[in-house]
Amino acid sequence: MKIIECPRDAMQGLQDFIPTRRKIAYINKLLEVGFDTVDFGSFVSPKAIPQMRDTAEVLAGLHLSNTKTKLLAIVANLRGANDACQFGEVQYLGYPLSLSATFQQRNTRRSIEHAFKDLAEMQVLCQGNEKTLVVYLSMAFGNPYGDPYEIAHITAFVEKLSTLGVAVVSLADTIGVSDPEIIEKLFTTVIPKFPYIEFGAHLHSTPETVDDKIKAAYEAGCRRMDGAIRGLGGCPMAKDELTGNVATERILQYFNQNGIKTGISAQKFDEALKMAPRVFG
Repeated sequence: MKIIECPRDAMQGLQDFIPTRRKIAYINKLLEVGFDTVDFGSFVSPKAIPQMRDTAEVLAGLHLSNTKTKLLAIVANLRGANDACQFGEVQYLGYPLSLSATFQQRNTRRSIEHAFKDLAEMQVLCQGNEKTLVVYLSMAFGNPYGDPYEIAHITAFVEKLSTLGVAVVSLADTIGVSDPEIIEKLFTTVIPKFPYIEFGAHLHSTPETVDDKIKAAYEAGCRRMDGAIRGLGGCPMAKDELTGNVATERILQYFNQNGIKTGISAQKFDEALKMAPRVFG
């Protein structure tokens, strides 16, 4: 089971800027925990996401010699992808592709057609720089804009991504509207249909519904799951209220109770959990 910790997602919507040295200390602690990947920052416009304007500085301060954890950075366009490719330490580039045309414009100022053209170029760029492109299929469980949503629409998107050679697709519940039934239906549809793609779950949720969503994703075959310590974060481009990420401690609690191995050090995770309030306030 791969656990991806997402401090970038936890930080990006906060109004007050977190000092760079504090980000570095926190992410260095996360690198000790045993996560498969840490989504540590983004190469995006500082006007759009001011909190992430120091991503290159944060990267320079990370201790990477004694960790097996990989680094993922979010990009929103080709310029950001080119910037990210300058750093050999970054193994994954994450791109948010939306099933909702409204949200694609709102999030990346792109039409879906334009986004697919960007993705094709990003894939070539990643292959030439020994990086893996991760596509976050946002609004994968519904959207608040009234845009079309159905399972067939999702499989058509994944088919296009498959044609581009995308190897990792994370189904993102950007606003926390998923329920166990749709989670199960979606994963049990796409995983058998595209067995050569690694599917992940990037779920946002209220605390009351977290456990059922984790259970549904795992039992439907998902073996890659994103979380953020203390359930912090949410997408500031989606709507006015932020619905937090699934709390990593709840993910680990479910897996530990069911004897599922995650490779996480309980001691180091507890240290990170206790450190989070000093980082986020």
